[in-house]
Amino acid sequence: MDHGRPPKPTAFVLAGGGSFGAIQVGMMHSLARHGVVADLVVGSSVGAINGAYFAGDPSLKGVLGLEAVWRGLKRHDVFPVTWKGLAGFMWRRDFLISHGGIRKLVEDHIPYRYLEDAALPVHIVTTDFVSGESVVLSEGSTVDAILASTAIPGAFSPVHHRNRYLADGALSSNTPVRVAIQKGARRLVVLPTGHACALKDPPIGAVANALHALTLLIARQLVAELEGLGSDIEYVVVPPLCPLVGSPYDFSRTDDHIERAVASTDAWLAQGGLEQHGVIPHEAQPHGH
Repeated sequence: MDHGRPPKPTAFVLAGGGSFGAIQVGMMHSLARHGVVADLVVGSSVGAINGAYFAGDPSLKGVLGLEAVWRGLKRHDVFPVTWKGLAGFMWRRDFLISHGGIRKLVEDHIPYRYLEDAALPVHIVTTDFVSGESVVLSEGSTVDAILASTAIPGAFSPVHHRNRYLADGALSSNTPVRVAIQKGARRLVVLPTGHACALKDPPIGAVANALHALTLLIARQLVAELEGLGSDIEYVVVPPLCPLVGSPYDFSRTDDHIERAVASTDAWLAQGGLEQHGVIPHEAQPHGH
């Protein structure tokens, strides 16, 4: 490192992945404990929830608070599927799941109402459901931004926000690498959630299948976006877990995901992971084993 120059603005870039978002929490635990800091945070889908929480208290204490929230989560807290919701989906062709679960999570646990009031600049990536383009929210209602970024098509209805209908950031930029660069980052610490890389059969259920498909899309997008970056951008990718079993719709493995991610990130840091610029770990690639 050239100590004669100021450090490059660093972004934590957090991808989506349903319940696999617990893996990011373990990564952040290790990074915070080792003094790795960010100047800004960019998040998409579940990464928007984790990123927004971290931006409110970017410290080990803050990460431990987020860890406690995750350890208490059940599937119904995030995906409250009810018979009423199923009936509405069947007859009105509307949406399957209420936004109420995620709204309660955000309102109960993220202390700032407006994105611009976070301790670190935070940028939430969503998708214009009509045009398909990325829409980045950096100010305004925290809960509306996160509801939009987590609105998986077919499961949640798009969120009406400032004359647009916004949906899951996964559709346009799930690992929002380019957004981080547009917001001034020149060094990226990418925290992927990974994908189920040890499945013999597809997961059971419509939402589980949709989330599994999204995690595969994320992995491909991540590789494509990182390989297309200019030489002036430094990036490191924290290795996700592999083998990784289960579905991103399954919240019963949270403790294991967090603990394994803490241990694997500790090992990666001890092996000089932060100096391995431009390396995409095989665990983060769609065919990683």
